[in-house]
Amino acid sequence: MEKIRLGRTGLMVTRCGFGALPIQRVDMANAREILVKAYEAGINFYDTARAYSDSEIKLGEALSRVRKNIIIATKTHARDRETFFKHLETSLKNLKTDYIDILQLHNVPEMPDFEDPDGLYGAMMEAKKKGMIRFAGMTNHRLYMAEGTIASGKFDTLQFPLNFLSAEKDLALIESCKAKDVGVIAMKGLSGGLITNAAATFAFLRQYDNVVPIWGIQRMHELEEFLTLEKNPPVLDEAMWKIIEADRKELSGGFCRSCGYCMPCPEGIQIPTAARIVLLMNRAPYQQFLTETFKAQMDLVEECQECGQCKEKCPYELDTPELLRQNLKGYRELVRKYSEG
Repeated sequence: MEKIRLGRTGLMVTRCGFGALPIQRVDMANAREILVKAYEAGINFYDTARAYSDSEIKLGEALSRVRKNIIIATKTHARDRETFFKHLETSLKNLKTDYIDILQLHNVPEMPDFEDPDGLYGAMMEAKKKGMIRFAGMTNHRLYMAEGTIASGKFDTLQFPLNFLSAEKDLALIESCKAKDVGVIAMKGLSGGLITNAAATFAFLRQYDNVVPIWGIQRMHELEEFLTLEKNPPVLDEAMWKIIEADRKELSGGFCRSCGYCMPCPEGIQIPTAARIVLLMNRAPYQQFLTETFKAQMDLVEECQECGQCKEKCPYELDTPELLRQNLKGYRELVRKYSEG
């Protein structure tokens, strides 16, 4: 399997990375089977996080025996030194290892104080000095934070949502990272499920020789799809560009990327789904959204008190309450359409 150098880390990682967020949704047996299959197929780069419930545990259970052959990136959502080391110790225990290859600050809203030895970044550097981590990274959904990460010169890697729906200013990060020798880890390659043509986004990202996508994998057939694409990489030709341009036209404007940072909602609304349900129903099998249980879930949108929490937390600065209202209206129209048809 083809490998590339991950920026100044010097780590040689497979160009097809494994995003381990979704394996928290399956049982241990299935997770182990998928992870072992990925390793045996040649994937050596695995990305998880302290916040992904038992994802780290499953990764440790499945691949600790081959630890020396794989590269692990995890994340901490700590905001202070004490929590940082607590998270790190837990991650090391869960992953059954004594070091993390890349430890990333998880979607922090502002840059840490690089001059404070007792602050968050100071803790990262101490952990690196102790051999607990090898490299420091940043993950974020905010463009200004991504740009600041690169400009600071303090981080070895940047993880950011990148796919063919990304704005030009987002894609410009790729060249900026290359200039600063910062490794690029691309999350949300399928834009949270809105991109249904995996080959198109695979080919789009493959054109960049410094980008490592981490594909979120939950089912064996998903893994097999990406392994097939890796074996015979699709070409970014005129036909593929037509597919991309059609999706760009349909999905232009402000839409929910399903990052989940708006959650939890005090009214129990499942915002990442409810705020883009019309797009999902038009681009995926809609039957799953017609159950009485799901209808009741969508009805919760009427309980929105417009507290503003979701809008304040959205890294894309979307008017989330308005998106919820629009999607509830569109959802009910689609339910009537499919019920009558």
